[in-house]
Order: sequence, then C-alpha cells, then structure tokens
Amino acid sequence: MQHPPTPRAGKPARQTPARATPPAKAVQVIEELRPGQSIELLKELHILTREGKLNQDTRRKLKQVYHLYQFIAPLLEEVSAKGRPFTLADHGAGKSYLGFILYDLFFNVAHPGEKKGGHIYGIETRAELVDKSRALAQRLGFERMTFLNLSVQQATTSDQLPAQVDIVTALHACDTATDDAIAFGLQKQARHMVLVPCCQAEVAGVLRKNKALSLSKTPLAELWRHPLHTREFGSQITNVLRCLQLEAHGYDVTVTELVGWEHSMKNELIIASQPPSPNAAKTRQAQARLQEVLAELNLGELTARFALPAGGEASASAS
Repeated sequence: MQHPPTPRAGKPARQTPARATPPAKAVQVIEELRPGQSIELLKELHILTREGKLNQDTRRKLKQVYHLYQFIAPLLEEVSAKGRPFTLADHGAGKSYLGFILYDLFFNVAHPGEKKGGHIYGIETRAELVDKSRALAQRLGFERMTFLNLSVQQATTSDQLPAQVDIVTALHACDTATDDAIAFGLQKQARHMVLVPCCQAEVAGVLRKNKALSLSKTPLAELWRHPLHTREFGSQITNVLRCLQLEAHGYDVTVTELVGWEHSMKNELIIASQPPSPNAAKTRQAQARLQEVLAELNLGELTARFALPAGGEASASAS
C-alpha cells in the first residue's frame, strides 16, 4: 500500500488559494435628485437610465428641468395661495414632459402630504401621445392630470376645460401655435402665460412678400433685405409683437433665456403676468405702439392676429 509523500520539514503543505469575493457594485448617489421625486417618471422621461443612473447627457437634461421649474414654481405658489386650487393648461404637450415634471416637483417634492389643490391639463393633437400620457399618469397615481386630444383652437371652446385657467404654458410651440396659445390664455383670462416660441415663419413670409414696398418706404427694410436676415428678423419681430400684444391686454411681460445658448437657439422664454393693479396708461401705450410697429414694417395684414379686437378692452385691465 502506497502512502502519499510526506511534506518536507519546514515547508507547509500547498493549499489551494481561496478565491477573493468580488466587491459589491457601488450604488450611485445622485445628489441632484430631490427627496420624493418619482424614479419611475424620470426613467420614463429618459432623464434616468433604465438602471436608474445619470450620465453626462441625462444630468444636463435634469439641470434643464430644474431651470424651467424655477420659473414656473413661483407662479404655482402664487395662484394656489390660501388653499385655492390652481388650473394649468399645457399646449402642444407632446409626451407631456413638462406637465409630468411640474406635477411631480410641485405635489410630490415641494408639498408632500399637504392638501394642495390643482389640476394640470395636457393638450395635444396626436392621439397616440395622449393615450400614452393617460396610461403613465394612471400608473404613477398622478390623479390631478387630464390629457385632451384637442387643438388649441378646439380647447378654447371645449367644455372639457374650465371657463378660466390660471396658467397657460406652451413649450416650443411651433410657428403660429404660440399665437394660438396666447389667444387661448386671453380668452381664459389666464393670470400667467409661460411661452417658449419656436420656428416662427408667418411674419417672415409677409416681410418677404412686401420687401420691395418696404425698401422704397424706409431704410429700416435693410434689416430684412437678405433672405437669411428676413428669416432671423422675422423670428425676432414675431416675439416683439407677441410681447406688445400681451402688454396691450394689460400683462406685465418678462423676456429671458430658458437655458444657455450652448443647448438650444430656440430658448427665448416669455413670461406674462397680470399685475396686482392694472396700469391703464401703460396698456394704452402698448396698444398704440403695437399698431405703429405693424404699420412701420408693412405688416398691416397681421393686425387681426396681433392687435386687440375691434373695440376690445384689455382683459387684464378689466379684471
């Protein structure tokens, strides 16, 4: 019978080395998230990855979300003061990115457990996006959200919306959709409007059509003589006219940037609010200046879009 060899003295028996336990994966601490934010919502909006993490691109998106919310949050606080429920209509809602973020940050983060009343309406013409938003809101338990498959014009007269809406938003509403949102806000006597216009072309078309007459009338037409300048000046003057229109209805208007120029060139943010005390003289001045600008630039055919209705009074002044 053979026996295993005896180890030599002074040398320990060879042992199979134990495998090292792999270190547990570090959990990413996301300092940017606020207590109470819906992780599922942030994943659905692709602000968080499927694994619930932030990368450089999604971190930038989250920063933009907070930047936008800081403009709208004070308006929500003001209209919901003293327990009054607010109403907000978001036009051209798309996937209702803005509405969901506002709901989550206001109700779940800023006022968790409080009896804050309010309702957010997402208005969108694409039925499939409306259906997806409805399903997501139900899954998240966002009960104070309603999604309507309507155009802005249809929403103005629809009985699915209240007669008065406190806040109107239109984020990147293309071309005349921003004007439709303004018309909706005026009809609904909105206390605040938050607008980010996009791709406006109507005014540029009228400038182009009347270019020869304008060049013979005023040297200022050199501002839009070249096609590229026509497009850019048309976009700029469109927003100038919108601001004058809002002021002609008695609103105070602030124009600022939504995000830095490095993110988007379509970042002009227009905030219009009814003042605590109407200023009739300021309103009349804006009405006169609006008419003068339209006449000076040969944009008279757009009077019905931008000017006050014939014989109309500023809604904010009358309220």
